[in-house]
Amino acid sequence: MRKVFMTALVLVLAVACCAHADEVKIGACIYRFNDAFMLRFRNAMSAESEKLGAVITIADGQDNQTTQDEQVDAFIADGVNVLIVNTVDRMASQSIIDKAKAANIPVVFINREPTPEMLATYDKAYYVGAKAEESGTETGELVASYFKAHPEADKNKDGKLQFILLKGQNGHQDMILRSKYSVEAVKNAGIEPVELASAIANWDKLEAMKIMNGFIMSIGPENIEAVIANNDEMALGAIEALKAQDYNTGNPEAYIPVVGVDANASALEAMDKGEMLGTVLNDADNQGISAVRLAAALAEGKDTGTIGYEITDGKYIWIPYQKVTRGEKQ
Repeated sequence: MRKVFMTALVLVLAVACCAHADEVKIGACIYRFNDAFMLRFRNAMSAESEKLGAVITIADGQDNQTTQDEQVDAFIADGVNVLIVNTVDRMASQSIIDKAKAANIPVVFINREPTPEMLATYDKAYYVGAKAEESGTETGELVASYFKAHPEADKNKDGKLQFILLKGQNGHQDMILRSKYSVEAVKNAGIEPVELASAIANWDKLEAMKIMNGFIMSIGPENIEAVIANNDEMALGAIEALKAQDYNTGNPEAYIPVVGVDANASALEAMDKGEMLGTVLNDADNQGISAVRLAAALAEGKDTGTIGYEITDGKYIWIPYQKVTRGEKQ
C-alpha cells in the first residue's frame, strides 16, 4: 500500500486485479468524513473505482479549508491524473481550479457547486451534483400535502403553517436554495407559511437537537406545526428533541411533521416508526458513480459521452431528487 503522505489523509485504495502501471490515479477530497451523506458518496466512489480498475485516494478535509488546500497540493505533487473535490468552502473552488489548471489535470467538483464563472475559467473543470432547488421544492410539497390532508395539523386553525426551519451550512448553495424553495413550495400550494424560528445547524444531528430543544422551550411544541430541515441528520436531531417532550412517539395528538433531505438509512427507519413524515432522496450512489466515471474518462482522454450520464452545458452532471414517504425503501 502506498505511503500516507500527510497525517490528515486517509487512504482508500480501490485496485482491480488487472491494474497496470499506467492506471488512473484519482485524488479525492471530502470536506469531512463525519457526514452520513458523504459516507455514502465515498463508498460509491470507491466501489466504482474498483470496477474501473482505477486507484482512488480519499482525503478527509476535517471541515478545514486550509487542510484541504494542503491535500490538493499533495495530490498534485503525488502525480494524480485527476482530482475530485468536495470543497469545505465552495468559494475556495477558484484556487483549486487554478492549481489543477497549472498542473494540466482535470478537476471534478462534487456536492458543493462552484459558480459558473469559476468553472468557465478551465475547460477541464466539471461539477457533479443535484439541483438543490428541486429538493427544497419537494420537501415543501411534502409538508403542504400533509397539512392539506390533515386538518388537525393546523393547530391554531388559522389556515397558516407555523414552522421551524433548520438550515445547513452558511454559504452552502444547498442551504440557500433548499431553504428558499421549501418555503416557496408551501406558498405555491396555497398555504401561507409563517416562520416561527430558523437557525444554522451545520448539517449536524446533535447541533440540530440542541437548537430544537431551545425552540421547544421558547415557542412550545403545541405551537409548532412543522419542521423543515435541509438534511436528514438535522431532521433526526429535531425528532430527538421532540421525542424528549413525548412528541412523535406514536400518539397522533402529539405529532409534528418533520421532513429532511438525503433518504439515509436512519431517516427511513424513523419514517417506518412514524417519527418522521418524509424525506427527499439525494442520490449519493449515482453521484459518486458518475463522478468517478467522468474523472476516469477525463484522465484517460476518452469520450465523456460514453460514461452513461448526460453532461449538460459541457460542464454539469445533474442527478435528480425523488420524494420518499413512509413505507418506501431505497
